[in-house]
Amino acid sequence: MAYLIDTNVLLRSADPNHAMYNDATSAISILRNQGERLCIIPQNLIEFWNVYTRPANKNGLGHTAEEAGEEIRRLKAFFTVVADTASIYDQWERLVVQYQVKGVNVHDARLTAAMLVHGLTHILTFNIEDFNRYAGEITSVHPTSVTP
Repeated sequence: MAYLIDTNVLLRSADPNHAMYNDATSAISILRNQGERLCIIPQNLIEFWNVYTRPANKNGLGHTAEEAGEEIRRLKAFFTVVADTASIYDQWERLVVQYQVKGVNVHDARLTAAMLVHGLTHILTFNIEDFNRYAGEITSVHPTSVTP
């Protein structure tokens, strides 16, 4: 199978002090050891940078831009980065119209669109409910449900 790693899992895996750190890193490790294709898209990296550099008192991790750059390089080396393409927009537009997506959920629709374009069947996410509307098109997997 081919997985997209959701930004929330990337962020938890980069924060050893977070309560979900072990769940995130364990799931990634198990999937990698099972030979699964683990991918990210540029949107993941943009969202990651946003939270990673946002002040802690604003629900961020409070890191410097230099630290964020180092972490982005690590993520790009560890995961397969699949490219943004023009066809992602077409899929995104279909999804938001078909599923009546509103507000902040348009970002998850874009992740789903990228998955469909690149043949990624599963998303590893702590927010499976955000992707339930696309159950006929992709499968959302919570990190705690990944077992060896």
